[in-house]
Amino acid sequence: MEPFFAINHEQLAAWVASRSMPRHTTDQIFDWVYRSKVSDPMLMTNLSRGVRVQLSEQFEFVTARTVAHQQASDGTNKMLLSWSSATEPAEKSIPLGIANQPTIARGKETECVMIPTEDRRTACISSQLGCPVRCSFCASGIGGFEGNLTAAQIIEQVFHLSRLPRVERISHIVFMGMGEPLANYDAVTTAIRMLNAPWGFGISARRITLSTVGLPAAIRKFCAFEIPVTLALSLHAPNDAMRREIIPWAQFSTIDELLDACEEWFSRTGREITLEYIVLGSVNDRPEHAEELATHALRIRANVNLIRYNEVAGMPYRRPATDDVLRFQDILRGRGVNAHIRASRGRDIAAACGQLRHEQTVQ
Repeated sequence: MEPFFAINHEQLAAWVASRSMPRHTTDQIFDWVYRSKVSDPMLMTNLSRGVRVQLSEQFEFVTARTVAHQQASDGTNKMLLSWSSATEPAEKSIPLGIANQPTIARGKETECVMIPTEDRRTACISSQLGCPVRCSFCASGIGGFEGNLTAAQIIEQVFHLSRLPRVERISHIVFMGMGEPLANYDAVTTAIRMLNAPWGFGISARRITLSTVGLPAAIRKFCAFEIPVTLALSLHAPNDAMRREIIPWAQFSTIDELLDACEEWFSRTGREITLEYIVLGSVNDRPEHAEELATHALRIRANVNLIRYNEVAGMPYRRPATDDVLRFQDILRGRGVNAHIRASRGRDIAAACGQLRHEQTVQ
């Protein structure tokens, strides 16, 4: 059977036509799935029984099993999904000249998060099984790396999150879950097209954010992507020496090379980049670090999101003091940088930034 979320409007229309079904059947099916969030064809009551049977025989609408679902005290929801169907092989996951990283076999599971606020419902989704980058402060790489999620699996995460109580409609997408999105370029860009499409979830391009640890060649390739999404660069350190200590992939490119690619992004797309900066207590939170970061941000006209480190058991870091983070922000703003402190959501269920992994505990 073929995963339903792997097909676009043109492909489904061709399937409908090949079976002499009415042309409007295509739109009816997409409305059931993406608007009404129905995954059982037999419940699509405005379709004939014959069409429903053929849909059931041809397509697999849900391929993931929900292993765990937790809700935080602030309303954030986290889902652990297990994928039984094949994913893209691990050896295809490192693009553009970067050598493959060691692979550790483990369960094919990913976490995704729904973050509610008063006026939005944000889906934080994963692009890979584990993460090959293995930042020293992030839980996602602890269990190793097995491979890429397919475009259908990326989209299915949004479908599962959209069916949670009181969600109604996902309004924003952030590729900030497990994995490096630009290391799964084809699947991620295919998924973005389908998430943005009016027959799909219909999410505005400006409400889709892709976060990357920084692959200069991949950023340059992404400049040509036709959908004007937002790009965020996970910088996390103000200089190369520190960045190489906390981000293994920093050995493949310097900050200067990354900023060159970001300047090209701004030149070609006209869209500003956001610099993401995990603030690690007594590591990268000193005034001199803020001064260095301000210089980088001003060079590419970037906004800065300061993210207080969210604790991960077994990692040698601590959450920074509030006063230190506020002082850091003041220095950036004093230099003319638009800097914000991101709220940590879902910390009590390990759903905050840097905490996603493979937790089997159901609360």
